[in-house]
Amino acid sequence: MAPRVGVVLFPGSNCEHDVVEAVRLLGGDAEILWHGDGSVQGVDAVVVPGGFAHGDYLRPGAIARFSPVMEAVVSFARSGGPVVGICNGFQVLTEAGLLPGALQKNRGLKFLCTTVELRVDSTESVLTSSATKGAILRVPINHFEGNYTCSPETLAQLRANDQVVLRYVDNPNGSVDDIAGITNEGRNVVGLMPHPERAISPLLGSDDGLPLLSSLVASAAAARV
Repeated sequence: MAPRVGVVLFPGSNCEHDVVEAVRLLGGDAEILWHGDGSVQGVDAVVVPGGFAHGDYLRPGAIARFSPVMEAVVSFARSGGPVVGICNGFQVLTEAGLLPGALQKNRGLKFLCTTVELRVDSTESVLTSSATKGAILRVPINHFEGNYTCSPETLAQLRANDQVVLRYVDNPNGSVDDIAGITNEGRNVVGLMPHPERAISPLLGSDDGLPLLSSLVASAAAARV
């Protein structure tokens, strides 16, 4: 049986179907999880997708983190379940306390919609386990508040624990230490600003998102076992 990946849908999400399509392409079974439900429906992995959850009022992710489904997502993550937050989803995961740090407005206060190069700096996570350390991936970004920030103490901890999984080759948004994606200490929660679900075919400009999403599907399969 294919691993089941739940994709959370908030009012304002707009990347959920891209994630569903990518997971199915890779042999997984993807389904939508409604923000108002207090359960993850027994899935093997969860993705919090990109968009503008609840209109990004107050600040991105600040309202979404109080949605009923997030209690279930937090519980799932703390039990070791694979959880990935992409773009707005990364913001939601930091607001929910599943990942350290925060996302602030981009350097220069500019919205960015382009393709960037990422370097895989750690394969010790549910999103990078099938990637090659040091590999350069071309993946799109689409954000205004993707500038990752954290305290010097948190940054030292991220570096010491090999928790920075992806870095920008040419930092587009001012993120500290060129950070594009991080994992938690348990390696089962990952947040990243780039959109691997938009890089699954050369027809889309790149298929470099496949190693990342293949890692997620494999992690979901392992979780099922």
